[in-house]
Amino acid sequence: MPKKKSNVTYIGVGRRKSSVARVYMTPGTGKITVGEKSLEEYLPQEILRMVVKSPLVVTNTEDQYDIKINVYGGGLTGQAGAMRHGIARALLEAGDDFRPVLKSAGFLTRDSRAKERKKYGLKGARRAPQFSKR
Repeated sequence: MPKKKSNVTYIGVGRRKSSVARVYMTPGTGKITVGEKSLEEYLPQEILRMVVKSPLVVTNTEDQYDIKINVYGGGLTGQAGAMRHGIARALLEAGDDFRPVLKSAGFLTRDSRAKERKKYGLKGARRAPQFSKR
């Protein structure tokens, strides 16, 4: 375990699709706040809350840090992914001994998948107009 300092704030920025999450982590009791709401209020689905908490679960630090998150852009799934990425990066600042665990779980990799742009002459990104011989 890394040594905890009383008034230190660890910062991590996470991104996913078009969402960006700024994560501020301070030593505390494990309370997670998104904007002015608690995590349970902000994310109604249990699976999304599990996604957000997964870096803390993997590193066994669930009740050691208070986390404040500012997130914007995208939908709830993208925001949850951005929060996970930001928490993982903040944990790295807190202690380098978390790096192998977080890296093997894949939490430090920025998920680069995003919506593909629509191309001219097509109806969507790849969908072509219907073909007719006559």
